[in-house]
Amino acid sequence: MFSTDHLALLPPRNRYLTWGMLWLIVAVIGALGLFYEGIWALLEAWRLPEYSHGPLIPILSGLLFLRQLKGVPERPGPSVGVWPGVLVVLASVALASIGKLANISDIVAYALILWVGGVLLISFGWQTGKHFWPPVLHLVYMLPLPGVLYYKLTTWLQFISSELGVWFLKLLAIPVFLDGNIIDLGITKLHVAEACSGLRYLFPILSFSYIFAVLYKGPMWHKAILLVSAAPITVLMNSVRIAIAGYIVNTYGVDWVDGFTHFFEGWVIFIACIVILFALAWVLLLFNREQSGLIDALDLDTDGLGTQALRLRHIYPSRGLIFAALLGVIGTAVFSTLPDRGAQQVPRDGFALFPRQIGAWDQVGPRVTLDRAVAQVLGADDYHQVDFARADQTAGVGLFMAWYNDQSKGGVHSPEICLPGSGWEIAWLERSDITQRMNSITPFRINRAIIQKGETRMMVYYWFEQKERRIAWDFAAKFWLMVDGIRTGRTDGALVRLTTLIETGETDAQAEARLSDMLAGLVPVLPRFIPKG
Repeated sequence: MFSTDHLALLPPRNRYLTWGMLWLIVAVIGALGLFYEGIWALLEAWRLPEYSHGPLIPILSGLLFLRQLKGVPERPGPSVGVWPGVLVVLASVALASIGKLANISDIVAYALILWVGGVLLISFGWQTGKHFWPPVLHLVYMLPLPGVLYYKLTTWLQFISSELGVWFLKLLAIPVFLDGNIIDLGITKLHVAEACSGLRYLFPILSFSYIFAVLYKGPMWHKAILLVSAAPITVLMNSVRIAIAGYIVNTYGVDWVDGFTHFFEGWVIFIACIVILFALAWVLLLFNREQSGLIDALDLDTDGLGTQALRLRHIYPSRGLIFAALLGVIGTAVFSTLPDRGAQQVPRDGFALFPRQIGAWDQVGPRVTLDRAVAQVLGADDYHQVDFARADQTAGVGLFMAWYNDQSKGGVHSPEICLPGSGWEIAWLERSDITQRMNSITPFRINRAIIQKGETRMMVYYWFEQKERRIAWDFAAKFWLMVDGIRTGRTDGALVRLTTLIETGETDAQAEARLSDMLAGLVPVLPRFIPKG
């Protein structure tokens, strides 16, 4: 072990650049290199409307930190209990390494927040640093959600917003019919797209409510209500937004919701959410006699933040800080010397060469081309949608396959998300192991579902192909994506879906027999188009 006490006794080069500050700068530079992929992923995500507030989050977190620092007395010299921070930094580097090896940059971005928390614990010691969790936790709002969670949350918000929006339109005596996320006004159909799902406002308003709750000087249960209420307020106001759009379309035409009107309408709803949040805080103050007004209930004092920032020069150059700095620099150097682990392109035949006959089933009609907007949301590198028929069957089987060369930036979307969005209700769903039924050596798990739209019912088989694995659960598919990325650098994968109509008077078992027969002929053909090895 080596001692660093003599470093603290050296005179600073000037008033600001002390040895502690110097090692902190080295640690930050090392982190910029080590977490480069995560930082780049953040910059890419912040270009999207849902995360456009992202650049403000680190700034606001920094201001929250400086505000808290005002309440901490200056204690020059070594900090007590730096090693918990070292453990947190080690955990962040381990998580970042997993993300870098798996080629999933979002994981690296998540690790960056752990690193910030660890460095604060090292710089101020455990007893002081543990109280700085509010500004560190606030950094979570700058992160993009994992793709699976994003689409599930988007779909859920769309359903709620659509239902409430249609209810508001009916209150206005406007004839309207809801089909999934499609609002049918008779003269036109209004699609509740991802941009109108509520996520565009949900994330920035959640961030605002978090800061609002931190600055609020009332009881803890008041803070909890202010924080939790942001989501329902956003969904409610987004439903109002959809209703306004429906009213404008019904009265003036669809062109009026484009351009400036659409932009203005969005900002009005955003500001309305903030106003409602303030109104809720005012109502809560009625139960708090200690505060005379809303302004008094918010700690808005910003004096002396510059002075607090200068206190960073008093950070002690402890062994923990030097270790964190060197760890970042060495980690950056090590990963820069590793060979490029970009997504590997595996040889495969395109779906355009897919056979028109599968066992006793023959393709009917041409290959279906998806609408451009649908294909863009799907994000597949190759897809195939066709219908098959059999001479002794009155109902056919629909086959849909989507192939992704690289799923690290998004990847497969579960039918649990896209089917309800197009108006289909999932009446029944189970994950089933059909390994023995298919005489398969490797595990074969699928999703078996019955979907319905009105009186029309269909049976669905679908699963995810992840190298040699057939996976039913989308979260498990993402886990194995990470494992395969670390082991082999491969991040490819596919979705396979079979559908058949349940005819009037037909049992579910009879419909499933068609899917099973088609599946038996399909499985031997798949490896040519969806490689396993």
